Amino acid sequence: MKVLYVHNKYSKPSGEEHAAGELVSLLQEHGHEVRWFTRSSSEISNSFFGKIKALITGVYNPCSAKELSRILDEYNPDIVQVQNLYPLLSSSIFAPIKKRGIPVVMRCPNYRLFCPEGLSLDPEGNICERCWGGHEFNCARLNCMGSRSKSIGYAVRNSFSRISGNIVNGVDVFIVQSEFQKQKFINQGIPAERIGILAGISPKLEQSRPDVLGEWVSFVGRVSAEKGIYEFIEAARLNPDIPFKIAGNLDSNFVMPKNLPANIEFVGFKKGADLDEFYINSRIVVVPSKWYEGFPNVIVRAMLHQKPVITCNIGAMQSIIDDNINGILIPPGNAEALSEAVRQIYCDESLCRDYGRNGCDKAGKLYSRETIYDDLMNIYREAGVMLQ
Repeated sequence: MKVLYVHNKYSKPSGEEHAAGELVSLLQEHGHEVRWFTRSSSEISNSFFGKIKALITGVYNPCSAKELSRILDEYNPDIVQVQNLYPLLSSSIFAPIKKRGIPVVMRCPNYRLFCPEGLSLDPEGNICERCWGGHEFNCARLNCMGSRSKSIGYAVRNSFSRISGNIVNGVDVFIVQSEFQKQKFINQGIPAERIGILAGISPKLEQSRPDVLGEWVSFVGRVSAEKGIYEFIEAARLNPDIPFKIAGNLDSNFVMPKNLPANIEFVGFKKGADLDEFYINSRIVVVPSKWYEGFPNVIVRAMLHQKPVITCNIGAMQSIIDDNINGILIPPGNAEALSEAVRQIYCDESLCRDYGRNGCDKAGKLYSRETIYDDLMNIYREAGVMLQ
């Protein structure tokens, strides 16, 4: 089978792109041929003219459609998988694909179909669905992007895609990552039979030591408000006798709190064996995200390392972690509940190990590479691909 993967890369690497790369590797492992068709947001300068270009090409870019037409005729794929469209590809890319009768699936790791900003958060960091249902200009009204012109641009491109029907009519099957996300899509008018669930793929561990209990409470990921970093820091303040560590790049909007607790340490971005070592020496992994999240790779990696996870009872997180079985679920934005959950698990070695083993068992059954591959092939069949 020949797959064409269409994606507008972000200006900086992201977990979403790492997951896309893992899916491509998975397809290649099973003998399928995959070719990328990409543009990158890094192509656009931060100048006035760069912003104007991003607005125009985000709404509709016939140049991308023309170039894709050439690739389709040259490569002749059996299926096209689409991910991010903005700002250089746009919904224009669906017309040449459908003209050739090629099945299309679209992987949706966020909520950008209905929310211009994608995270369904308002400027204060609270869950927000005010743009959903065709009310995209709330993004401009609330200035969700922190720039009035940018917020307007995001609202315009989402409105155009919705009104034109380019995406909804151009995609055969939308790929979401949890039952929670599927229900959200159904509520927005996407038929259930056109939605397939594909959970996050288990990462490959470079090393693992399940015998190690670990010393510290960990946060892994982008250090930003919507990820719950301030609640994590406050939980450290409330547990001064427990070490807390943060691994990840600082978001440009992150403001370091004054009087940072002495028991918390920023260790920077980690990957590969260094990242696995960080997990091995963690006693608990905390994922306190306050937005819906698609499918946090951090959680599955922690489960494979047999570490208990504390996360919030919203979005995909509540379907991955089973409360009081492989971790603890808490309300989003509640530092006191997070602090209490940390104390409950940290001081109980037996509980730590039980939760860790339960999590590893679940990850091995539901998120293994073979399970994800089988689910992906079923989605391709639903889209119209004839597989042997």
